[in-house]
Amino acid sequence: MVDRSTKNRGFYCRMKFLHKHGRHHYDNNKNNNSSFYYRYFKWILWVCLSLYFFTSYLITSSHNKTTSLPTTKISSSKTNFISRALFESNNSVLQQPILTKASISSELKNLKIYIYDLPSKYNKDWLSNKRCSNHLFASEVAIHKALMESDVRTLDPLEADFFFVPVYVSCNFSTINGFPALGHARPLLSSAVQFISSQMPFWNRSNGGSDHIFVASHDYGACFHAMEDVAIADGIPEFMKKSIILQTFGVEFLHPCQNVENVLIPPYISPESIRSTLEMLPVNGKRDIWVFFRGKMEVHPKNVSGRFYSKKVRTVIWDTFNRHKKFYLKRHRFDGYQTEIARSTFCLCPLGWAPWSPRLVESIALGCVPVIIADGIRLSFSSTVRWPDISLRVAEKDVGDLANILEHVAATNLTTIQTNLWNPVNRRAMMFNNQIQHGDATWQVLHSLSQILHRSYRRSKINSQFNFDT
Repeated sequence: MVDRSTKNRGFYCRMKFLHKHGRHHYDNNKNNNSSFYYRYFKWILWVCLSLYFFTSYLITSSHNKTTSLPTTKISSSKTNFISRALFESNNSVLQQPILTKASISSELKNLKIYIYDLPSKYNKDWLSNKRCSNHLFASEVAIHKALMESDVRTLDPLEADFFFVPVYVSCNFSTINGFPALGHARPLLSSAVQFISSQMPFWNRSNGGSDHIFVASHDYGACFHAMEDVAIADGIPEFMKKSIILQTFGVEFLHPCQNVENVLIPPYISPESIRSTLEMLPVNGKRDIWVFFRGKMEVHPKNVSGRFYSKKVRTVIWDTFNRHKKFYLKRHRFDGYQTEIARSTFCLCPLGWAPWSPRLVESIALGCVPVIIADGIRLSFSSTVRWPDISLRVAEKDVGDLANILEHVAATNLTTIQTNLWNPVNRRAMMFNNQIQHGDATWQVLHSLSQILHRSYRRSKINSQFNFDT
């Protein structure tokens, strides 16, 4: 990085004026000449000073423009440095204007959603567990809250395009391994469907809830289990197969747990935690961590269940790079780990039990290039977020060659990736807010729903009537 304090120096004029009150005596003619030269040099001094300050202003302005984006290229032997001033602008990205009725009508095709008022045992009672609103599965809570306060909500079910069923199933955690205890999910959901189908006609009139929406924000989505083989064996509950599922699980190949109309959503990361991290970071700080990962990395990945965690990927990462000077790998929890992400150039996002990871969201929000290691993963909101432009994909079989792969990226196109990464559109699309903001994660969900309005019973009836009349 160029030190402008040594390269762009100003100058000054040092002048000595002699006049009739000095120690030399001049005749009247010389006094007149001295007065002339005094005025002449005074004018020269004024011009010089004016040019100096004007030039300094231009240099400072130019410097500010060039540091507004992370354009520092990285050689294979240097660490990337990015001004923390970028994080200050990032904060404003998380605070966009709330949607207006006009924007809903035009961009979301006047979408209307009715939210069932279910007994508290299906949702509010679960909030007694404080983690319920903040853990990585909490999009089920965040989406519900945002919809309740939004202009897309209608209190008249007869004008609704879709019906939202607010059942929280991921709030309960086991104390041993931290997994969501999903054994209650199927009976709770079945009970909710029984309740709404017996109380109101809209489930049955749409041929088994085809215009009804559920959230499945855990490992294998609509299959409601954290272990893939069990999830596949159990499959999607029969009563939900015609509905629309908002789920974090998605792959680019056929899979029984996504064999349903679905909208792929990101895992939940609290916007407040991101803002807090940004506020704590010093201005003009450095990205002094080259490659970062903090999380579960088992030395012996085959656990008591007989399954290999992360398909051994994390174990290979640990075994290969835990002594590498450019890899910052930690196996233990740390509440302030987001500050480590904000200091890092590359953030590893390997699969766990499922292919998706909350690190994807945190990396994008904090300006660290996500390195996705999960074969076949399907990523959320791909029509808005240009994932190939802001992230790297490394095949699971190539994880042992990570150092060479990242060095090559650093020597070629890292600057471009970082510039794309700081596009506010990408970061905004990953955040669930309490109130819907234009372009945020809940807005992206609504936009996706506006593209499948053919599933709306009300719209299909209107279209049928129009076609009949014409």
